[in-house]
Amino acid sequence: MVGVEDQGARGSGERLRRWRLVLGGEGGDGTGCVLGGRDVGMDAALGALYGGADGRDDRGRRERSAGLGASAPSVARWLGDIRTYFPSSVVQVMQRDAIDRLGLSTLLLEPEMLEAVEADVHLVGTLLSLNKAMPETTKETARAVVRKVVEDLEKRLATRTRSTLTGALDRSARVSRPRHHDIDWNRTIAANLKNYLPEHRTIVPERLIGYGRASRSVKKEVVLCIDQSGSMAASVVYASVFGAVLGSMRSLDTRLVVFDTNVVDLTDQLDDPVDVLFGTQLGGGTDINRALAYCQSQITRPADTVVVLISDLYEGGIRDEMLKRVAAMKASGVQFVTLLALSDEGTPAYDREHAAALAALDAPAFACTPDLFPEVMAAAIEKRPLPIPDAETTAYPKTTAYPETTA
Repeated sequence: MVGVEDQGARGSGERLRRWRLVLGGEGGDGTGCVLGGRDVGMDAALGALYGGADGRDDRGRRERSAGLGASAPSVARWLGDIRTYFPSSVVQVMQRDAIDRLGLSTLLLEPEMLEAVEADVHLVGTLLSLNKAMPETTKETARAVVRKVVEDLEKRLATRTRSTLTGALDRSARVSRPRHHDIDWNRTIAANLKNYLPEHRTIVPERLIGYGRASRSVKKEVVLCIDQSGSMAASVVYASVFGAVLGSMRSLDTRLVVFDTNVVDLTDQLDDPVDVLFGTQLGGGTDINRALAYCQSQITRPADTVVVLISDLYEGGIRDEMLKRVAAMKASGVQFVTLLALSDEGTPAYDREHAAALAALDAPAFACTPDLFPEVMAAAIEKRPLPIPDAETTAYPKTTAYPETTA
């Protein structure tokens, strides 16, 4: 049996090993740990990106600066090394850091380099930002990389999205003479409270409210209005995938609009989200008011329409006009939702003043993960309170969000 002291020593050694890999092995790192075997290669891969401490910060401490050479052969070898030593999720983070820290974006314009990287949503965003600078020899490889990511996302998200929204569409089609198994008991009880008989402790249901069955005809209209400024790259990718999924549902009439200071309607490309993505242009300014004006002009059935604005709300247009448009759409019966982000990263930087102003109009603004998006859309379709994830990172009026609960 291994004694407690031996186990403690082993745990302490593992901690020192991990700290040695984190600190990079400078003379004063204090670990006294010597690496061997596979750890040597792992340390070299980490050092190439995060190592090479040549400078000191304002307190005299050593700073770790990047030391990976910017030539295509050395980067390609490094990409192979990190895929050998680390799991896919870590590889994606390190690739992202290499692009941000070392300015390696231009190397992604080479087909050989694209074939070596681990594709993910953030890489797609980087490729889209380089779209106009991309040579023709690279474009087909880039489209193949983007298509792989998009297809993986569709496999993950499509089935649950269709299932959730089909149920919401069915329930939104209320009927007044439902079959027994189609009765909506919550709404039926609420509608018949005046018929409560206290002596019998029961309600006489004079009026039954039930769930209808959605037909093949269009029941709801959805407008996805997407900010394509550079900070929204991951949101653009996810929104394009969801747009394609929603566009494939016969009972939804889906429109997808992207904007910066200009507005582009990409609805006719919804059947292929890769075409949608390459139709965007990440970067530039932001004119939310102009985008909402266009979306407003396309609405034909306000009471049956859901508008989803996906933006960090840094408005470069006319703020008061933007808010007036939102108020007008809501007054006409439109369900209006503002997503500060549609990504896995959580709440980004956003304009809190504009978010608060929208909240005052009963248009909550919050960040949404891709897994939560179907539930948000289902609630909007059924005109229920939205499943807002976290009050601390959300701007919304507490009177309309889910009530706070106490233990």
